[in-house]
Amino acid sequence: MATRVIENREDRLATIMVVPLMSCSARLPVYTLLIGTFVPASTLPLGFGLQGATLLGMYLLGTLAALGAAAVFKRTLLKGPVRPMILELPTYRWPSLRTLGVTVWQRAMLFVRRAGTVIMALSIVLWAMATYPRTEVDPTLPEVVQAERQLEGSVLGRVGKVIEPVVRPLGYDWKIGVSIAASFAAREVFVSTMGTIYGVGGSDEDTGALSDRLLAERHPETGEPVYTTLVAVGLMVFYVFALMCMSTTAITVREAGGGRLGWSWAAIQFGYMLGLAWFSAFLVYQVGRALGWG
Repeated sequence: MATRVIENREDRLATIMVVPLMSCSARLPVYTLLIGTFVPASTLPLGFGLQGATLLGMYLLGTLAALGAAAVFKRTLLKGPVRPMILELPTYRWPSLRTLGVTVWQRAMLFVRRAGTVIMALSIVLWAMATYPRTEVDPTLPEVVQAERQLEGSVLGRVGKVIEPVVRPLGYDWKIGVSIAASFAAREVFVSTMGTIYGVGGSDEDTGALSDRLLAERHPETGEPVYTTLVAVGLMVFYVFALMCMSTTAITVREAGGGRLGWSWAAIQFGYMLGLAWFSAFLVYQVGRALGWG
């Protein structure tokens, strides 16, 4: 919505098309889970932590991608004369503590009402999909195996098997594929979906339990780890580029003109970002494996 101050139509549309590449707070739960689980808490030269540098790298990657995508749009679909940038800055003053507190409270409550309700509703739906239909399992098998058989026979498992061929070249299994698909409603849903699949809740202790489950997960055919540092980095790169946000798509439709025109630009935005995400994650995983990092 901030693009409304841009007078030139081409510049405004180009900005709308690349703004989602800038990392937002919705990606932080995904980054936190993957970095905390798979990136060692070691120290780099000059005293920088590897985990912090990884998080910074994801933000910088999104910024550079936004600049590159804007340059491409301005030379192709949104050609136009280059205009000098003249921006009148307001007088900056320190905000009062009361104004700051009210603003933070309003934004926090807005997030709880919008994102919180969406995440809760989707978590309930995903739980039902992972629970039904009930599958008859040999009771003599270990509980972990019984739970795995039930999950594979559920609606969620069947949907995941359909998605798996698309994400397998990225090093992902069907569980990651389902979590990615579910996170289109909101990126934060990725973590809650993983928790639902692995039977883990959302508290701090449960987050640690989810990390342990991810580290212990093995491919049933080969016995190799499903989640490695290479897979985690590729997944974070995927989320840097992918437009997994239903509300962003709705806003793009409205701000790009609404109707068929707005939907056309939203489709272009979703398509190029999803393609960029898939191809980038593919390069990370396949090049990493070729170099022996897998």
